[in-house]
Amino acid sequence: MSSIARLSALGAYVPERILTNTDLEKMVDTNDEWIVQRTGIRERRISAEEEFTSHLCIRAVEDLARSYEGTLEDVELILVATTTPDYPFPSVACRVQDHFGLKQAGAVDLNATCAGFTYGLHLANGLISSGLHRKVLVIAGETLTKVTDYTDRSTCILFGDGAGAALVEADPADPGFLAATLGSDGSGGRHVYRAGMAAALDGTVLEGNGKIVQNGREVYKWAVRTVPDGISRLLQAGGLSLHELDWFVPHSANLKMIDSITEKTGIPAERTLTSAEYYGNTSAASIPLSLKLARQEGKLKRGDHLVLFGFGAGLTYAGLLLKWGIDN
Repeated sequence: MSSIARLSALGAYVPERILTNTDLEKMVDTNDEWIVQRTGIRERRISAEEEFTSHLCIRAVEDLARSYEGTLEDVELILVATTTPDYPFPSVACRVQDHFGLKQAGAVDLNATCAGFTYGLHLANGLISSGLHRKVLVIAGETLTKVTDYTDRSTCILFGDGAGAALVEADPADPGFLAATLGSDGSGGRHVYRAGMAAALDGTVLEGNGKIVQNGREVYKWAVRTVPDGISRLLQAGGLSLHELDWFVPHSANLKMIDSITEKTGIPAERTLTSAEYYGNTSAASIPLSLKLARQEGKLKRGDHLVLFGFGAGLTYAGLLLKWGIDN
């Protein structure tokens, strides 16, 4: 099935409070030099005590609406990618729907962790290209700092809060979705998780008391092996060479990990868009935050070819080859 959809608008939001590496030095046994050398992260944003994922998502959609020339009143479906919803239910998507009064819009949350935004775009493209819908709002929002263990020096240095929003709509004359690749390895679920009611996974006792637990070494090895292969498949499916790729936009998990991925693929660092240095690892929100930063810097132009690649807990990933469809 050929795509008839394109990404037509983008917005993002991060909370006001900044948590620097120097701040973390006062909380846990770490230091700025150690954090930067291993992750590339210098700052991250922290949601206020009464600020939750739905609030961040609403702000991201408001930012999108300010630059979008059309209307959101005809949005038919809201997809929110998050692992940190305000409540188990109602969904964050329904909170967003209510705030904007989109009475004809369906609303559902999806959980693909750090690949959530790319999964959401992929689903939106499929629903539009099949003829079921014409306009879908895809949002990714996380308040990871609310589930971060600030006594664990290996994980608390990583995570931040933020949200991004994108509009995907039918445009048969100028479609932007060129190729996709999806995959998962559930056997690696024990390497990064947040335990809820389950006490064990495949015989492994789950600890953490509701906080994020991660075996960074194993996740790193999986990502550095998996993502380059996925990029190769995307380019082949889209009929593009590496030199024709304008931008690579990976999940900003860890900038040292991204360095390893780009080195393995041959993608120049100057063609890689990230958001981790000043926002930290924002899970599903990291890719739209990277895109927002690039737009602000005037890097993206209509017609550019981008690979977006989300990957994370599950283990799961989703990569997309897109033609940029937004005018700056």
